[in-house]
Amino acid sequence: MKLISWNVNGLRAILKRGFMDFWQNADPDIFCLQETKAHPEQVDEQFPQNYHAYWSAAEKKGYAGVAVFSKIAPRGVRYGMGIAEHDREGRLITLEFDDFFLVNVYTPNAQRGLTRLEYRQQWDKDFLNFLKKLEAQKPLVFCGDLNVAHKEIDLANPKSNRRNAGFTDEERAGFERIIQAGFIDTFREFVTEGGHYTWWSYLGRAREKNVGWRIDYFCISSSLRPRLQQAFILPEVQGADHCPVGVVVE
Repeated sequence: MKLISWNVNGLRAILKRGFMDFWQNADPDIFCLQETKAHPEQVDEQFPQNYHAYWSAAEKKGYAGVAVFSKIAPRGVRYGMGIAEHDREGRLITLEFDDFFLVNVYTPNAQRGLTRLEYRQQWDKDFLNFLKKLEAQKPLVFCGDLNVAHKEIDLANPKSNRRNAGFTDEERAGFERIIQAGFIDTFREFVTEGGHYTWWSYLGRAREKNVGWRIDYFCISSSLRPRLQQAFILPEVQGADHCPVGVVVE
């Protein structure tokens, strides 16, 4: 089973940049999108008919939003984590399958000047609690833009970004708590060196120079590790400031 996740930074915009060609060629069993910035009725494109589609949009138009497309019909679908403060921004969809949960998440950004850092810390706490409650029922896979570079190896310029959103001690500690709770950062099971990123600024030819951040992840319950065959980043795929990431599980 191939699962792919991509922060598309505006679904309507990326549809004009070869998005459907990528989808057709990649042919994932499950395709998770973040930052769709759209309600389904705002998207004219006809998506492949062999996928079940699930959308969660923010109350604020043109903001945040996630979607999941799955060839496999889930047993159930849940939107949000049951906390109104978080759920109004359309950042979370959970699909239940026979032997695992899939969670697609778009974690809030702490923002320039760290104006949302306090809120972000509350989100991180509530999100981990949400994951652990699900995991008490069956193993889970969660993916998406987590808006944090976990370690210095996960961004090109750690020293100059120390107190910038996405690399504060508080945000990194939030991700570390996820790891300490038993979840596995799948990419680091296969690749231990730096230079692998999933987001690049549009400024200063950052992508061309590979001056980026790894802030998009697939994580799994430790009990699923024997089924993990591959984890990958697709930096050659253009169309947004993020690139797709994925896993293959048996």
